[in-house]
Amino acid sequence: MAGTTGTSPRILLLVTGGIAAYKSCYLARLLVQAGFSVRCAMTDAATRFVSPMTFEVLTGAPVAIDLWGERGTAALDHISYARWADIAVVAPATANTMAKAAGGLADNMVSTLLLAFPGPVVMAPAMNDNMWRHAATRAVRATLLERGVRFVGPGEGFLACGTTDEGRMSEPEEILAAVREVAATLPARALEDAAAPALAAPGAWLGRRVVVTAGPTCEPIDPVRYVANRSTGAMGYALAAAAARAGAQVTLVSGPVALPVPRGMAGIVHVETGRQMAEAVDAALGAGADWLVMCAAVADFTPAEPATGKLKKDVLGDEWSLRMVRNPDILGEVVPRHRQSGVKVVGFALETEDVVARAMGKLRAKGLDFIVANNTAAAGSGFGDVEHEVILLGPAGELWRSGSQRKDALAPALLSQLAAAAGDDGR
Repeated sequence: MAGTTGTSPRILLLVTGGIAAYKSCYLARLLVQAGFSVRCAMTDAATRFVSPMTFEVLTGAPVAIDLWGERGTAALDHISYARWADIAVVAPATANTMAKAAGGLADNMVSTLLLAFPGPVVMAPAMNDNMWRHAATRAVRATLLERGVRFVGPGEGFLACGTTDEGRMSEPEEILAAVREVAATLPARALEDAAAPALAAPGAWLGRRVVVTAGPTCEPIDPVRYVANRSTGAMGYALAAAAARAGAQVTLVSGPVALPVPRGMAGIVHVETGRQMAEAVDAALGAGADWLVMCAAVADFTPAEPATGKLKKDVLGDEWSLRMVRNPDILGEVVPRHRQSGVKVVGFALETEDVVARAMGKLRAKGLDFIVANNTAAAGSGFGDVEHEVILLGPAGELWRSGSQRKDALAPALLSQLAAAAGDDGR
């Protein structure tokens, strides 16, 4: 449930009194679905457009409204919520709220929270076009930009006043994308769950440049359909987060996933296809890396000739043959160009039979330093946010069996084993 927490970035959604407040309901839902922990605060004016109960249901946490500790709000929510959050998102951000934030005024719950919150702020303005263009609003925006506030929009479209112009609040998907980017810049935070073990080799990853790939690739058939797999990116994201917590400089290359960007990333590259992932890995290794952890489930094949328009079933007929061609082999073709730099390469092998033998074959064929073998069909393993079990292999054979455990606990344990197998200095 949102509002209860883990190591997911904590988002304080601040809703102010504009008609676009209805879109903030969808934004809250998107943030929760993306894995963020979310709490909400509202101005009195915002409650005239949307009920606080709506946000309480969507986030699973009480909504802060009143500075006097009334209407279900604790007297010090304006302090406790500000201390709890990692990122504040003001959506919609009215001209009134923006001006109060710039001037340091604190006369309602949202403006007080903004004054008490020391972290990054994302604002999604929404107002009449003349209000947006007014010199006072332009000056306020300039002041907030100087203080590091990130603005999303506004966009152009139909406004509540009946005109079509600039001033419309950006769509929730655009705001979510901005929040993901800001979340990636947050400093790494230690796991709060005492059940998750710390790294067994303290300092081994400190300062190491680590490239982690995660998630599936989506190979387009036409603008609507694609070929993909069941990877959720959970293991790769857990490894990236664990490496960052251990002090590594992590570049995460991610296929399409519904996960929040881990805290503390040095860089995040979002890709769709196997070819794009190959190009991103090539660039990341070219920039310099000590480790490549190739956890992504890259499609082996891609449609040879993706259609430019949606394919129609009445044109395809009763049978349909889709011609596929091989995707670039990242471990076999891209990585060898960078091996002279001394990068350590960790592959992953998902097998459903002869797991160890097949994984060892892949390790030798591609010249890997280590390979992590797993069988998602086995008991105690699976896709997504479930327990998982892996076998770590080196050139000489089996090094470690994890046993079934949560991925957020498995990731630091695996990194610890890799550091130990590579030498005490983590190289």
